[in-house]
Amino acid sequence: MRALLAIVRREMIAFFSSPLAYIVMAAFLLLQGALFTLIVGYLSQPGQSSMSILQAFFGGTIFFWFFLVVAPLITMRLVAEERRSGTVEVLLTSPVTEGQVVIGKFVAALLFYLALWLPTVVYVVMVKSQAAVDWGAVAASYLGVILFGALFVSLGLLASTLTRNQIIAAVLAFTGLIVLFGVPLVRGLLVSSSVFAAVVDHADLWQHMADYAKGIVDTRHVVYELSLTGLFLFLATKSLELVKWR
Repeated sequence: MRALLAIVRREMIAFFSSPLAYIVMAAFLLLQGALFTLIVGYLSQPGQSSMSILQAFFGGTIFFWFFLVVAPLITMRLVAEERRSGTVEVLLTSPVTEGQVVIGKFVAALLFYLALWLPTVVYVVMVKSQAAVDWGAVAASYLGVILFGALFVSLGLLASTLTRNQIIAAVLAFTGLIVLFGVPLVRGLLVSSSVFAAVVDHADLWQHMADYAKGIVDTRHVVYELSLTGLFLFLATKSLELVKWR
């Protein structure tokens, strides 16, 4: 446990020592503020959708997904930079396992990712001061953010173990995310009664977040996101083991 915490601490220091981290944070918060302002302005007009402001903010627009896919920018340097600089050999020959390295980097990246979302609590407070808030839906929305964050960070970490180049790692992660998001597009090519159609429906991330935003927590969604996260972390560990023996 001490070794794991040391890795988390090391990565958190690396995050906040990088100018890129502050650029990402500033851009992230600026875009979130702009989106929230647009949603409030749009839904405040007479005759507009009955969707709540927070429901629209958490997955009600396509712009929400741009916030989620910031994960590759956070994870691209985690292992790729270590491989490029040669420090990965030092790290892997120290008294830590590949699994501890992967989990430590994953936890640090996820904490940084969630820190980006922390200021959005202010939006909830602002809405609460003017209207009733469904706290169950708010809690479910943040649960969705956490689960999707874990999924995307784990995918980005896996991509970072596959190359020495940070840009290539980011591209690989974005490609993986496109595949995950593109699953619903396959639905139209399948027969509605087929087993594959049911599988595709179950893997529809767009619908998962829409449900979370409404306050619906389907355990099948939770299991799906956690299973993929575990799979990507397992593959990242195996990939790091191959790096160690090269």
